Amino acid sequence: MARTIDYYFSLLSPWAYIGHAPFMGIARRHGVEVNYKPVFLGRVFAETGGLPLAQRHPVRQRYRMVELQRWREKRGLSFNLQPKHWPFDVNLPDRFVIAISVSGQNPDPFLRRVFAAIWEEERDVGNPAVLAEIAESVGLDGSSLMNLATGSSTEAIYALNLENAVAGDVFGSPAYVLDGEVFWGQDRLDLLDDALQSGRQAYRSEVAESK
Repeated sequence: MARTIDYYFSLLSPWAYIGHAPFMGIARRHGVEVNYKPVFLGRVFAETGGLPLAQRHPVRQRYRMVELQRWREKRGLSFNLQPKHWPFDVNLPDRFVIAISVSGQNPDPFLRRVFAAIWEEERDVGNPAVLAEIAESVGLDGSSLMNLATGSSTEAIYALNLENAVAGDVFGSPAYVLDGEVFWGQDRLDLLDDALQSGRQAYRSEVAESK
């Protein structure tokens, strides 16, 4: 039976974009299933003590910009540090990903295209027409997915993802959860790869005292 990784992320997150392709490569190499769980970051931060970007100290904001440049080079990407249409209302785009999963299709091709649209092409993915067009470009039915994305079922799943994230000690995007162990940030992908390679048991924050 294949192991499963719960993949918590938001389309608003540059780190989810930067880490998506290498994460999918790791998942394929180890034959693990990916449970896509888009989550609303604003609520995650509110529930776990994080701050939205605009409310962080200027020192942290400046360091973030340096890190984006470092990882852009490290991953061999070419993207805009401050895209024209970012930030955007992420509710519909995140729920569109949920709609793809609910319809029994693989979100990966769409995610690759939509991340590129945000960060490389500076497109407005908060626009329903843009989302539908991107879906069609990867062979999906944009119209039917939009109907699903705006319905009550995806709304309920989006809310449940938030509950599951907070209950599972997830506090940011992306977070990869393997057997209950959280790997936060795309800069932890090597550690996730190591854990899968070794097959070790999950580490816990509650370490039993040796007798």
